[in-house]
Amino acid sequence: MSGRRDALVVGRVVGDVLEPFERSVSLKVSYNSRNVNNSYEFKPSAVVNQPKVEVGGNDLTTFYTLIMVDPDAPNPSNPNQKEYLHWLVCNIPEGTTGTMGQEIVSYECPRPTLGIHRIVFVLFRQHGVQTLNPPEWRPNFSTTDFANRNSLGSPVAAVYFNCQREHGWGGRRL
Repeated sequence: MSGRRDALVVGRVVGDVLEPFERSVSLKVSYNSRNVNNSYEFKPSAVVNQPKVEVGGNDLTTFYTLIMVDPDAPNPSNPNQKEYLHWLVCNIPEGTTGTMGQEIVSYECPRPTLGIHRIVFVLFRQHGVQTLNPPEWRPNFSTTDFANRNSLGSPVAAVYFNCQREHGWGGRRL
């Protein structure tokens, strides 16, 4: 055992958003050529436009769903809107980008007003092309419940970044 700590566990993404899972697919997310890595910080001005998302592999007959949530909304001390849904895309063919999928809930950039928020991207493998119904609202979305209702199973990849108001300072420590 390497003794290396899993950043998703340390950052409480596993526990607050996801159950433990095995990563089996490469997921690359970037804003303006800057890669999202676990616990990196991005200011709201850097995430105004939807990110570039690349799903690894080369089987165009395998499809994925991408979910982007904020489990700390509206305030990490009182996250009564957790998980806030920022983006939902389905039917992304393996080996392509998120733009090749079907946007179910349009991208809404994170704009935290208080505290440091974790913004989480979760990728699920689908059982073929699926029709997914959009949730009725963005606040109080549940990634796990949505995955269960749509038979998506466990995640295959996830990554998160920290975001706080434009002139905030400090950060979460791993």
